[in-house]
Order: sequence, then C-alpha cells, then structure tokens
Amino acid sequence: MIIRRTVMGELDEVCGIYAAAREFMRHNGNTKQWINGHPSREAVTRDIEAGRSYVCINDDEIAAVFYYCIEPEPTYAKIDGHWLCDEPYGVIHRIARSRSDAGNGAGEHCLNWCYEQCRNLRIDTHSDNAPMKKLLGRLGFAYCGIIWIENGDERMAYQKRDKV
Repeated sequence: MIIRRTVMGELDEVCGIYAAAREFMRHNGNTKQWINGHPSREAVTRDIEAGRSYVCINDDEIAAVFYYCIEPEPTYAKIDGHWLCDEPYGVIHRIARSRSDAGNGAGEHCLNWCYEQCRNLRIDTHSDNAPMKKLLGRLGFAYCGIIWIENGDERMAYQKRDKV
C-alpha cells in the first residue's frame, strides 16, 4: 500500500467512500457521527486543494482516504482530560476505508504512515465508533479525554507520541 495526496480527479470516488462509511456507521450502531452528509463535498474539495487529503492505494485502487496535517487543531485547545504533551502534533481526521478494503488493513496502514510523518499524533472519534476505538487502542493511542467539535458535539480524544 502507498499513501499519496488526493488529486481532484478522485473527488467523486472519495466522496463515495465517505458515503459508504456513513452507511457502515449507521448499520453498526454509530448513528450520530458524520450526519447530514458530513464530510461534505465542499469540505473534501477544500482538503484536496489544501494538500491535506490523502489516499491509500492498494492494487491500483483507493483503499482508504483521510485528512492529515501538522498544525494546531482549534477543537483540541479545550479538553476535559489531559493531552500527553503540548508539543507540535499531527492531526488525523475523516479516515474511511473503501468497502473493498474490508479486513485488508488500510486504516492501520494510514495511521502508521501518519505516525511515521510525525511522532506526536492526535485524533478524535465518536463514542459509538467501536471499530475506530478498537484500532486506536491496538495501535497504542492513549485516550486523553473529551473534546467538543465546532457544533458542540463531544468526541473522544486520543494521542500517540514517542516515549520520552
């Protein structure tokens, strides 16, 4: 598997992966995350234009998509809990795998790739997102507390960093 930036010509396919992920969440008890068409086509377009949308390619097909950057995330400024450290960190958002990648490890590959880029990562997820919470735990992300996204909804916040 290889990771590269998403190109605008992949917008429809990426939006299709996000739509399938929303459906998967609904069928697996996560009915409150990624509602009302989130992430929107406009948000994905902005991510691609900013060079922050990435795809994971497996056998010449998009196996997963995610947002990644190294910069402060405004919603992480306030946490009910404690971050592991306050050093600069990478941020992962909107990670989703394609239906065809089920069980092939694209999500794990994406998170490991991000960790190779920055040895201090933060990510958040909905409390009902059992598959993501399980993956984060398996990969050594520590639960740090609750943050609130822009619309006021709570998210579980995680961080992984090199041991000091």
